[in-house]
Amino acid sequence: MSRMRMRMRMRISVLLWTATCLLAPIACAVESDPLPVPKGTPHEHAVTAYNDGVRLMLAKQYPAAQQKFEEALRQDNALAEAHNNLAFSLRMQGARNFDQALQHYNRALELKPGLAQAYMYRGVLFTQMGNLDRARAGHAQLLALDKGLAAKLEKIIDSGAGTDGYDGVAPQYE
Repeated sequence: MSRMRMRMRMRISVLLWTATCLLAPIACAVESDPLPVPKGTPHEHAVTAYNDGVRLMLAKQYPAAQQKFEEALRQDNALAEAHNNLAFSLRMQGARNFDQALQHYNRALELKPGLAQAYMYRGVLFTQMGNLDRARAGHAQLLALDKGLAAKLEKIIDSGAGTDGYDGVAPQYE
């Protein structure tokens, strides 16, 4: 797919997401969505870097996304979504990054215990690492948060594949 086409697809996705959020805000609580930028606040730079990272992550440019999420966390280390997506970007770059990814998934969940995608993706990571007991423990926690993601994680654990079927990206962006 050409860059121009990818950019157009991403712009359309963001526009659709924005329209959906205006009409049904509860449906928009996805951890990999761009965040509203709080203009004129110290938090503005962190959120801008985070949103740039989301765009790069969705374009599967994981090393560049990693840099943006790290930049966001230098500005605001309490941004749980940035920890989650940094972990995801690290995981997608290969096994050499698994330990660091696990640290960021854990930090995201420490900051925001209801972050369902962090449980999902950490469960995928545990499966990739061969730690099915920890993946199942995370699945039990995920059941209380999001039954749909829990069902997907259960299939991944049962298959032992260690992939989430979306090349790691949330399905609404595929």
